[in-house]
Amino acid sequence: MTIINTAIKAAIRAGEEILKIYKDPTSDFSIEKKADNSPLTIADKASHQVIEAALAETGIPILSEEGKTIEYEERRHWNTFWLIDPLDGTKEFIKKNGEFTVNIALVKNNQPVMGVIYVPVSETLYFGSPEDGAWKLEDANENCDLEQLKAKGQELPAPLSSEVFKVVGSRSHMSQETEDYINELKKEHPQIEIVSKGSSLKICMVAEGSAHQYPRFGPTMEWDTAAGHAIANAAGKHLMLTDLSEELKYNKENLLNPYFIVK
Repeated sequence: MTIINTAIKAAIRAGEEILKIYKDPTSDFSIEKKADNSPLTIADKASHQVIEAALAETGIPILSEEGKTIEYEERRHWNTFWLIDPLDGTKEFIKKNGEFTVNIALVKNNQPVMGVIYVPVSETLYFGSPEDGAWKLEDANENCDLEQLKAKGQELPAPLSSEVFKVVGSRSHMSQETEDYINELKKEHPQIEIVSKGSSLKICMVAEGSAHQYPRFGPTMEWDTAAGHAIANAAGKHLMLTDLSEELKYNKENLLNPYFIVK
Protein backbone atom coordinates (compact mmCIF):
# COMPACT_ATOMS: atom_id res chain seq x y z
CA MET A 1 0.00 0.00 0.00
CA THR A 2 1.32 3.46 -0.90
CA ILE A 3 1.77 6.02 1.83
CA ILE A 4 -0.97 8.23 0.39
CA ASN A 5 -3.35 5.24 0.40
CA THR A 6 -2.54 4.73 4.08
CA ALA A 7 -3.41 8.35 4.83
CA ILE A 8 -6.64 8.19 2.80
CA LYS A 9 -7.81 5.06 4.63
CA ALA A 10 -6.96 6.70 7.98
CA ALA A 11 -8.96 9.83 7.11
CA ILE A 12 -12.05 7.92 5.96
CA ARG A 13 -12.02 5.64 9.02
CA ALA A 14 -11.63 8.67 11.29
CA GLY A 15 -14.55 10.33 9.52
CA GLU A 16 -16.71 7.29 10.20
CA GLU A 17 -15.92 7.52 13.92
CA ILE A 18 -16.76 11.23 13.95
CA LEU A 19 -20.11 10.61 12.25
CA LYS A 20 -21.13 8.06 14.91
CA ILE A 21 -20.94 10.85 17.49
CA TYR A 22 -22.26 13.58 15.18
CA LYS A 23 -25.39 11.56 14.34
CA ASP A 24 -25.94 10.10 17.81
CA PRO A 25 -29.31 11.44 19.06
CA THR A 26 -27.98 11.39 22.63
CA SER A 27 -25.09 13.78 21.78
CA ASP A 28 -25.64 17.11 23.52
CA PHE A 29 -24.21 19.85 21.29
CA SER A 30 -25.00 22.55 23.83
CA ILE A 31 -22.20 21.31 26.11
CA GLU A 32 -19.18 23.61 26.32
CA LYS A 33 -17.10 22.74 23.26
CA LYS A 34 -13.95 21.48 25.00
CA ALA A 35 -15.55 19.95 28.08
CA ASP A 36 -14.41 16.33 28.43
CA ASN A 37 -17.90 14.97 27.78
CA SER A 38 -18.77 17.26 24.86
CA PRO A 39 -19.50 15.57 21.51
CA LEU A 40 -16.72 17.66 19.94
CA THR A 41 -14.07 16.49 22.39
CA ILE A 42 -15.16 12.86 22.15
CA ALA A 43 -15.13 13.05 18.34
CA ASP A 44 -11.72 14.80 18.29
CA LYS A 45 -10.16 12.10 20.43
CA ALA A 46 -11.80 9.19 18.62
CA SER A 47 -10.59 10.55 15.27
CA HIS A 48 -7.08 11.10 16.60
CA GLN A 49 -6.85 7.54 17.94
CA VAL A 50 -7.99 6.01 14.62
CA ILE A 51 -5.50 8.10 12.61
CA GLU A 52 -2.63 7.48 15.02
CA ALA A 53 -3.19 3.71 14.88
CA ALA A 54 -3.42 3.70 11.07
CA LEU A 55 -0.29 5.81 10.55
CA ALA A 56 1.79 3.98 13.16
CA GLU A 57 2.76 1.37 10.56
CA THR A 58 4.65 4.03 8.59
CA GLY A 59 7.11 4.60 11.44
CA ILE A 60 6.92 8.36 10.79
CA PRO A 61 6.44 10.62 13.84
CA ILE A 62 3.05 12.29 14.32
CA LEU A 63 2.18 15.83 15.41
CA SER A 64 -1.56 16.15 16.05
CA GLU A 65 -3.77 18.83 17.55
CA GLU A 66 -5.20 16.17 19.83
CA GLY A 67 -1.94 14.31 20.50
CA LYS A 68 0.51 14.84 23.31
CA THR A 69 2.52 18.04 23.21
CA ILE A 70 5.91 17.48 21.59
CA GLU A 71 8.54 20.02 22.54
CA TYR A 72 10.30 21.91 19.77
CA GLU A 73 13.66 20.64 21.01
CA GLU A 74 12.55 17.14 19.96
CA ARG A 75 10.57 17.83 16.79
CA ARG A 76 13.00 20.36 15.29
CA HIS A 77 15.14 17.35 14.32
CA TRP A 78 12.26 15.82 12.34
CA ASN A 79 12.87 15.97 8.59
CA THR A 80 9.62 14.12 7.88
CA PHE A 81 6.48 13.89 10.00
CA TRP A 82 2.70 13.59 9.87
CA LEU A 83 0.78 16.76 10.75
CA ILE A 84 -2.85 16.09 11.65
CA ASP A 85 -6.04 17.89 12.60
CA PRO A 86 -8.41 15.06 13.55
CA LEU A 87 -11.45 17.39 13.37
CA ASP A 88 -11.05 20.77 11.69
CA GLY A 89 -14.02 23.11 11.92
CA THR A 90 -15.03 23.30 15.58
CA LYS A 91 -17.80 25.84 15.06
CA GLU A 92 -19.15 23.98 12.04
CA PHE A 93 -19.30 20.71 13.98
CA ILE A 94 -21.19 22.36 16.85
CA LYS A 95 -23.55 24.20 14.44
CA LYS A 96 -24.11 20.86 12.66
CA ASN A 97 -23.74 22.39 9.19
CA GLY A 98 -21.48 19.58 7.93
CA GLU A 99 -18.54 21.81 6.98
CA PHE A 100 -15.87 20.09 9.08
CA THR A 101 -13.00 17.94 7.89
CA VAL A 102 -10.31 15.43 8.79
CA ASN A 103 -6.88 16.80 7.75
CA ILE A 104 -3.75 14.65 7.31
CA ALA A 105 -0.53 16.05 5.84
CA LEU A 106 2.96 14.69 5.34
CA VAL A 107 5.60 17.37 5.93
CA LYS A 108 9.19 17.13 4.66
CA ASN A 109 11.85 19.74 5.30
CA ASN A 110 9.29 22.27 6.57
CA GLN A 111 6.97 21.94 3.55
CA PRO A 112 3.79 19.85 3.16
CA VAL A 113 4.38 17.34 0.36
CA MET A 114 1.18 15.30 0.61
CA GLY A 115 -2.30 16.15 1.82
CA VAL A 116 -5.57 14.33 2.48
CA ILE A 117 -8.79 16.11 3.47
CA TYR A 118 -11.97 14.15 4.09
CA VAL A 119 -15.44 15.64 4.62
CA PRO A 120 -17.34 13.01 6.64
CA VAL A 121 -20.89 14.33 6.14
CA SER A 122 -20.68 14.49 2.32
CA GLU A 123 -18.13 11.65 1.97
CA THR A 124 -16.01 13.97 -0.18
CA LEU A 125 -12.28 13.29 -0.42
CA TYR A 126 -9.53 15.65 -1.54
CA PHE A 127 -5.95 14.44 -1.87
CA GLY A 128 -2.77 15.55 -3.55
CA SER A 129 0.99 15.25 -3.91
CA PRO A 130 3.56 16.33 -6.50
CA GLU A 131 3.69 12.76 -7.88
CA ASP A 132 -0.06 12.15 -8.05
CA GLY A 133 -1.48 15.62 -8.73
CA ALA A 134 -4.60 16.88 -6.93
CA TRP A 135 -7.93 15.08 -6.91
CA LYS A 136 -11.50 15.37 -5.63
CA LEU A 137 -13.76 12.37 -5.21
CA GLU A 138 -17.37 12.01 -4.07
CA ASP A 139 -18.56 8.87 -2.24
CA ALA A 140 -15.00 7.95 -1.28
CA ASN A 141 -14.38 4.34 -0.26
CA GLU A 142 -11.40 3.30 1.85
CA ASN A 143 -11.20 -0.06 0.03
CA CYS A 144 -10.21 1.54 -3.29
CA ASP A 145 -6.55 1.71 -4.24
CA LEU A 146 -5.02 4.94 -5.52
CA GLU A 147 -5.61 4.26 -9.22
CA GLN A 148 -9.25 3.37 -8.58
CA LEU A 149 -9.70 6.59 -6.60
CA LYS A 150 -8.23 8.59 -9.47
CA ALA A 151 -10.42 6.78 -12.02
CA LYS A 152 -13.54 7.70 -10.03
CA GLY A 153 -12.39 11.21 -9.15
CA GLN A 154 -11.85 14.57 -10.82
CA GLU A 155 -8.38 16.00 -11.31
CA LEU A 156 -7.93 19.51 -9.92
CA PRO A 157 -8.20 22.32 -10.67
CA ALA A 158 -11.32 22.50 -12.81
CA PRO A 159 -11.46 25.74 -14.85
CA LEU A 160 -13.44 28.62 -13.34
CA SER A 161 -16.18 29.55 -15.79
CA SER A 162 -17.60 32.51 -13.88
CA GLU A 163 -16.92 36.12 -14.88
CA VAL A 164 -17.23 37.01 -11.21
CA PHE A 165 -14.04 37.06 -9.09
CA LYS A 166 -14.78 34.68 -6.22
CA VAL A 167 -13.12 35.20 -2.83
CA VAL A 168 -13.67 32.56 -0.19
CA GLY A 169 -14.01 33.69 3.39
CA SER A 170 -14.58 32.09 6.73
CA ARG A 171 -18.06 31.00 7.71
CA SER A 172 -17.25 31.99 11.30
CA HIS A 173 -14.49 34.64 11.16
CA MET A 174 -14.18 37.83 9.07
CA SER A 175 -11.55 40.29 10.29
CA GLN A 176 -11.21 43.98 9.44
CA GLU A 177 -7.96 43.18 7.59
CA THR A 178 -9.85 40.71 5.40
CA GLU A 179 -12.50 43.30 4.57
CA ASP A 180 -9.76 45.84 3.73
CA TYR A 181 -8.02 43.32 1.45
CA ILE A 182 -11.27 42.50 -0.36
CA ASN A 183 -11.96 46.22 -0.85
CA GLU A 184 -8.55 46.52 -2.55
CA LEU A 185 -9.39 43.56 -4.79
CA LYS A 186 -12.59 45.35 -5.86
CA LYS A 187 -10.49 48.05 -7.55
CA GLU A 188 -9.11 45.39 -9.90
CA HIS A 189 -12.19 43.13 -10.01
CA PRO A 190 -15.41 45.18 -9.83
CA GLN A 191 -17.51 42.01 -9.75
CA ILE A 192 -16.58 40.18 -6.55
CA GLU A 193 -18.52 37.47 -4.81
CA ILE A 194 -17.70 36.43 -1.24
CA VAL A 195 -18.22 32.70 -0.74
CA SER A 196 -18.41 31.46 2.86
CA LYS A 197 -17.09 28.07 3.93
CA GLY A 198 -15.91 26.43 7.11
CA SER A 199 -12.69 24.59 8.02
CA SER A 200 -10.03 23.61 5.45
CA LEU A 201 -12.72 23.55 2.75
CA LYS A 202 -11.76 27.19 2.08
CA ILE A 203 -8.35 26.09 0.79
CA CYS A 204 -9.97 23.23 -1.14
CA MET A 205 -12.21 25.69 -2.99
CA VAL A 206 -9.18 27.48 -4.44
CA ALA A 207 -7.43 24.18 -5.18
CA GLU A 208 -10.45 22.82 -7.05
CA GLY A 209 -11.05 26.04 -9.00
CA SER A 210 -14.38 27.08 -7.45
CA ALA A 211 -12.81 30.25 -5.99
CA HIS A 212 -9.96 32.52 -7.07
CA GLN A 213 -8.49 33.46 -3.70
CA TYR A 214 -8.71 32.79 0.02
CA PRO A 215 -7.14 35.56 2.12
CA ARG A 216 -6.67 34.70 5.79
CA PHE A 217 -5.98 37.62 8.11
CA GLY A 218 -6.70 35.72 11.29
CA PRO A 219 -5.18 33.03 13.49
CA THR A 220 -4.69 29.47 12.25
CA MET A 221 -2.43 26.67 13.40
CA GLU A 222 -0.10 24.55 11.27
CA TRP A 223 -2.44 21.52 11.42
CA ASP A 224 -5.28 23.68 10.06
CA THR A 225 -3.48 24.45 6.80
CA ALA A 226 -0.86 21.76 6.01
CA ALA A 227 -3.10 19.23 4.22
CA GLY A 228 -4.87 21.93 2.20
CA HIS A 229 -1.54 23.56 1.43
CA ALA A 230 -0.22 20.30 -0.06
CA ILE A 231 -3.37 19.80 -2.13
CA ALA A 232 -3.31 23.40 -3.35
CA ASN A 233 0.32 23.02 -4.41
CA ALA A 234 -0.48 19.78 -6.25
CA ALA A 235 -3.23 21.69 -8.09
CA GLY A 236 -0.76 24.40 -9.14
CA LYS A 237 -1.87 26.92 -6.50
CA HIS A 238 0.14 28.52 -3.70
CA LEU A 239 -0.36 29.31 -0.03
CA MET A 240 1.76 32.42 0.49
CA LEU A 241 2.49 34.92 3.21
CA THR A 242 0.38 38.05 2.68
CA ASP A 243 3.36 39.94 1.19
CA LEU A 244 3.69 37.05 -1.32
CA SER A 245 7.40 36.72 -0.45
CA GLU A 246 7.31 32.98 0.29
CA GLU A 247 5.09 30.02 1.11
CA LEU A 248 4.09 29.10 4.65
CA LYS A 249 6.66 27.03 6.52
CA TYR A 250 5.95 24.22 8.99
CA ASN A 251 7.40 22.76 12.18
CA LYS A 252 8.11 26.22 13.56
CA GLU A 253 8.86 26.64 17.25
CA ASN A 254 5.52 28.46 17.52
CA LEU A 255 2.93 26.43 15.60
CA LEU A 256 0.74 29.51 15.02
CA ASN A 257 0.68 30.50 11.35
CA PRO A 258 1.28 34.02 10.08
CA TYR A 259 -1.47 35.52 7.90
CA PHE A 260 -1.59 34.11 4.36
CA ILE A 261 -3.31 34.12 0.97
CA VAL A 262 -4.19 31.09 -1.16
CA LYS A 263 -4.29 31.88 -4.87
